[in-house]
Amino acid sequence: MTEDLKQYIEERFNRLETVTLIGTKEILTTEEALIYTGYSLKGLYKLTSTKQIPHYKRNNKLYFKRSELDRWMTERRVMTMQEIHSKATTYAATH
Repeated sequence: MTEDLKQYIEERFNRLETVTLIGTKEILTTEEALIYTGYSLKGLYKLTSTKQIPHYKRNNKLYFKRSELDRWMTERRVMTMQEIHSKATTYAATH
């Protein structure tokens, strides 16, 4: 096995371990929140500094509740075309 392949396998294993750990934790560190949300560090800092994302600060460290991140990431649902059509049909029938 080549050194590159060993390194690749180790990196993949570490990432899998991290993702599994994140799935079991309620309170996430900044690094874990980056992985969980898919945001960049710069993007996450911008969201926290403008108070657009729920977070906690303790000893100059940021923490995030996974359940609050879930709610925040899914709060602006976009309707499907079928839902829009159904709503328009109902509106047209009642007005």
